Amino acid sequence: MGQLLAPALKLGKAGLTPAAFLSELQRALDAQTLVKLRFLGTGLRERAALRGQIASEGRCACVGAVGATALFYRPKKEN
Repeated sequence: MGQLLAPALKLGKAGLTPAAFLSELQRALDAQTLVKLRFLGTGLRERAALRGQIASEGRCACVGAVGATALFYRPKKEN
């Protein structure tokens, strides 16, 4: 299913800027439960560390990663 998604967010060489990036991630996850993220200019180890940091700080789960692309999931909030 994630193969058909366009990347909703892109993370560049500057790394994670918590306020702006996490705010955008929350908006994307509120709109849809599965969000594709594309890492730009990062190495394999750096991407792995960033995936963990994003999942932890973004209150979501990394459910898949291939190359420079990762999928993050958070179930919809029930009212």
